[in-house]
Amino acid sequence: MSARRLLRAIDRISYWSGKAFAWLIVGLTFVVSLEVFKRYILNAPTAWIFDFNSMLYGTLFMMCGAYTLAAGGHVRADFVYIYLKPRAQAGLDLALYLLFFIPGILGLIYAGYDYAAISWRIGEHSTVTAEGPPVYQFKSVIPIAGVLVMLQGLAEIVRCVVCLRTGAWPARLEDVEEIDVIETQLSHSEYVDEESRRLAMEGAHAIDEAARHRSAVEHKNP
Repeated sequence: MSARRLLRAIDRISYWSGKAFAWLIVGLTFVVSLEVFKRYILNAPTAWIFDFNSMLYGTLFMMCGAYTLAAGGHVRADFVYIYLKPRAQAGLDLALYLLFFIPGILGLIYAGYDYAAISWRIGEHSTVTAEGPPVYQFKSVIPIAGVLVMLQGLAEIVRCVVCLRTGAWPARLEDVEEIDVIETQLSHSEYVDEESRRLAMEGAHAIDEAARHRSAVEHKNP
């Protein structure tokens, strides 16, 4: 399997998991709204609703981690990073992934698995509120989310290696999909000549490169 196909496959897993679990925000909104109605209108609050809300939000937060990494959406201090060439960016990213990301996520998976296993073994329930719901299924999300983030992290490491070899960042799945749409629209247009189509595609690729890899300043500092 080529590096491009491997990256696409892992990106699809991360995108699918993130978009699927993003629907939990709808459930969370419904549950909170229902509880507000019961508590302040009916004067009949639910004892375990705080725990349930925490589990919904925690699952949403953890299971969207791989998606955020795949989309390049995590916060980073890029006041120096944006001035670097792609190969320098890749070298810095690779060093940080190997030194901090891999050990940290491995620790999360190991500790999370142990945490979840003990919770299942004792049939753990929440003690934060009265009539606390079971939490062992929620704690199982920790190692699962860790595995997904680790998988996407390995894809990011491959991206760094490819960039070090070629001098250009490989496209992300979302970039490819958006550019494919633009190319399809242009190819079916009767009013766009070949030169205009070429210029439009070059512009789309340039925008993707600047937005996704934060290298817009590179063109000002050749």
